[in-house]
Amino acid sequence: MNTELSEALDLLEKEKGISKQSLIEAIELSLQTACKNHFGSADNVRVNVDPDTCDFSVIADKTVVEEVFDKNTEISLADARLINPAYTLGSIVPVKVDSKSFGRIATQNAKGVIVQKIREEERKVLYKEYYSMEKEVVTGTVERDTGRSVIVNLGKVDGYLAENEQIKGETLVTNERIKVYVVEVRDMPRGPRVMISRTHPELVKRLFEDEVAEVRDGTVEIKAIAREAGSRTKMAVMSHDPDVDPVGACVGLNGSRVNAIVDELHGEKIDIINYDENPAYLIENALSPAKVIAVIADQDNNEAMVIVPDNQLSLAIGKEGQNARLSAKLTGYKIDIKSESQAQEQGIFDEMGIDYQSEGAEGEYEDDIAYDETTSEDENE
Repeated sequence: MNTELSEALDLLEKEKGISKQSLIEAIELSLQTACKNHFGSADNVRVNVDPDTCDFSVIADKTVVEEVFDKNTEISLADARLINPAYTLGSIVPVKVDSKSFGRIATQNAKGVIVQKIREEERKVLYKEYYSMEKEVVTGTVERDTGRSVIVNLGKVDGYLAENEQIKGETLVTNERIKVYVVEVRDMPRGPRVMISRTHPELVKRLFEDEVAEVRDGTVEIKAIAREAGSRTKMAVMSHDPDVDPVGACVGLNGSRVNAIVDELHGEKIDIINYDENPAYLIENALSPAKVIAVIADQDNNEAMVIVPDNQLSLAIGKEGQNARLSAKLTGYKIDIKSESQAQEQGIFDEMGIDYQSEGAEGEYEDDIAYDETTSEDENE
């Protein structure tokens, strides 16, 4: 038994995660390469390595001939019968090759084959490990900024945070630990290339899965997310348990759960609303904290007209149109927001057949609005 070799292979398997069988195949390949370099050809050479004992043998199959012209592939009848008297002309004789007879160059080449095989297997193991993390959130340490991307140490490999995947205005400090979303893992010759993101909407979803037990176990479902990274995220949630408030579960006691995620995202505001199958109610909820008088949704064209009180128009639209823009992304509807005065002037209430009185209407819509508890006090900030 080749104890030294067996222990070395076991150690490599344990430390590098490379299977012992792959290493044995590498040894077989290296010995075949050595034979080819030493003899000029290895077509008739067989290499056998016992996986249990790690004992190996190199066998050359030689043809019995009367006169030998190529000693690497042929054997004389007299020499063959010294091995076994039963051999005749044309018989194939397995002859053991002494690997110690290989020259220095052949040995070095064989060693190179083993090293290359180990590197290839190590790369495959790393790729499989990190490929399983694709579409997940991982924690890494900021190493350096190359100008085009930020390099984040993810343990065994580096993650590449491209400029377009970085949160605008966010400053990442060397040695800072951050959470990132694994967008893609590419199998490259020098090892896996892990592309990561801080702007992907799924980052927010995965962070809530980590932070909120009800989301993690499926009691609360995140139905949709719209995000403008670094500024604001809107998220629609629903509960599969009537006794569980989906918004409250995500917010946590005194905002503890949502605040942990806000801190991770360096202050990005997060609005959490109740999801509704009725698109009109969903749009109404999405536009919170603005109060809504009416929503006319065209499900065929995914368009909606929303009427809000005059004093709520700027709140509904949001700073630079952000509230309306995120609401449209969240619901999948093109939203046209009009003030109460505009709707009256354009006769929209008459077209809808609504006998609308502005003085009495204000009390009607207040109780119907789903107000987002996590929204900041001033949407326009």
